[in-house]
Amino acid sequence: MTAALSTADQTTIATAAWGTVTLLSFAGIAGSAHKVATDAALALNAATGAVGHAIADHPKAANIKGKNAADIADQVLPALTASVQILQAHDAAEAENFRTTIAVVIDAANRAHKGEPSPTLADMARKITHALDA
Repeated sequence: MTAALSTADQTTIATAAWGTVTLLSFAGIAGSAHKVATDAALALNAATGAVGHAIADHPKAANIKGKNAADIADQVLPALTASVQILQAHDAAEAENFRTTIAVVIDAANRAHKGEPSPTLADMARKITHALDA
């Protein structure tokens, strides 16, 4: 399946995935942004299938730039939607694999907090999930 994905498709998937980690770390509360990013990145590195290959093979291609969460979200949220569409066109199972991978990343970020996630982190997770379902 990875051979069927163009380099541009794989870059979109990597941007969406690594951008999700970045957005979640922006939403982490003071003192835990690093832990959120670490836990989310570890979860992302556990991805398998074509999604896992795109993420592992193209981390530097995910050229995510911005000074704030709004700048990052402008790149990442559309990439999440596009990634699902790209994968759905190639293989519905890989589209579901991508959705599950991002859900695990969100869960890992949420677990970085003691107790419930902060309202900021919960809102960012909602935005990410909404982009996946758009």
